Amino acid sequence: MGVRSVRARTTAAATAVVAGALIVAGLAVVLLLRADLAGRTGLEAEVAARDVAAQLAAGTPYDRLDLPDAEDHPLQVIDSRGRVRAADDDLRAVDGVPAGRPVPVPAAPEDDDGDHERGDDDSRPGRGEISDDPRLTGGTATVDDHTADYRFATLRVSTPGGETLTVRAGADLSTTRDAVGTVARAMLVGLPVLLAVVAAVTWLVTRRALRPVEAIRAEMAAITSSGDLTRRVPEPGSRDEVAGLAVTTNATLAALEGSVARQRGFVADASHELRSPIASLRTQLEVAAAHPELLDLDGLVDDVVRLQHLAADLLLLARLDAGDRPSPAERARPVELADLVHEEAARRSGGGRRVRVEAEVRASPTAAGPEGRLARVLGNLLDNAERHAAGVVLLTLDEAGGAAVLRVADDGPGVPPADRERIFERFVRLDDARARDEGGAGLGLAIARDLVRAQGGTLTVGEAPAGGALFEVRLPLVRRNVQRRAADR
Repeated sequence: MGVRSVRARTTAAATAVVAGALIVAGLAVVLLLRADLAGRTGLEAEVAARDVAAQLAAGTPYDRLDLPDAEDHPLQVIDSRGRVRAADDDLRAVDGVPAGRPVPVPAAPEDDDGDHERGDDDSRPGRGEISDDPRLTGGTATVDDHTADYRFATLRVSTPGGETLTVRAGADLSTTRDAVGTVARAMLVGLPVLLAVVAAVTWLVTRRALRPVEAIRAEMAAITSSGDLTRRVPEPGSRDEVAGLAVTTNATLAALEGSVARQRGFVADASHELRSPIASLRTQLEVAAAHPELLDLDGLVDDVVRLQHLAADLLLLARLDAGDRPSPAERARPVELADLVHEEAARRSGGGRRVRVEAEVRASPTAAGPEGRLARVLGNLLDNAERHAAGVVLLTLDEAGGAAVLRVADDGPGVPPADRERIFERFVRLDDARARDEGGAGLGLAIARDLVRAQGGTLTVGEAPAGGALFEVRLPLVRRNVQRRAADR
């Protein structure tokens, strides 16, 4: 329905634009044609008037004038008193004045069609001369009881005897009007036909152009109804916006499929991880209920703590997946990483620990972010290093390339190159290095990387100089002006 609506709107818009253009062009053509034909009619009337004026200027008597046919060019020769001195016998009246009656000498400065008359009314030609410019006016003439509209050209002429006469000749306007009317009617008839062709062509072209969009819509509707995210929309072979839409849609479907798969795996792994401590707690409680003397409080507390930590990790991951981010003020808050490293190293340097943690601070960079989350990153990395180290964990802090660099290296078995990205996946434990009895549910490194990425940094793993694992965190430094604003607050 949406595609049809777009198609209809496109067709209507294209038809309206073409209709407007054709109407404007048609009016321009009709007006230009009308003006051109009117000019030609005025020229015909002037030619007829000049022919008779030339005869008068040459001294031809009135009764010997060669007058044009009144039906084509009604003509009158008028003297200075308004008397008609010569006219065709078939001419009955001009502008409603019967032939033979005195008429006023025409002297209109502007005709009915808005054309300015030419010539000066006060100028009189010399003996045997004709005025240069005629006056053009509109009017009517009755010839043999038939009245029609004419274009009149008026000239002044002086006879060899010094008499000034006015020659007024007309040209029929019916031909001009018939031609303009024919063109206008042709346009009126052709305009709807042309608009129908434009609408039909636009409809078909739009339908063909939107056909891939309809296919994409239909496939998306099928995917929505079936829930099968493995399906993809068809990608047309054209390299246009529709093809780009299909490619982007398929990329979105692939990302959505991966997200759903990760969510399902996360739920399955979380259920599996929660099952063990819950089952252990249930077993111990059932034994304690039957045999109170066998109650192992230390083991019960350990399982509860383990369950609590696991629940907290799962909640944190869920919040990160949901887009939970610190506020801008928290993200911009400066954290002295050197203080954080010293505090964490001191906390882990107590006696009785299997692994010794050594700290080496080579610079004092300042990073931005919630201090609690940065401490969580460092703590998770140290927990992982202590779990796999043979005896020493080296914690170093440096500054390089405009970033704070935090490294955690151990002297354990290390991480094989093939597994260096996989260990950051959730609930992943390598067979030997991360067995369940060594602690951890496989969430610490995943949480650490997500927290580092949320702060605009990176977390990678490589090989330590001692042969163990080397985890490297890079965090953007805080600019000086940010530190000043934070200090002012």
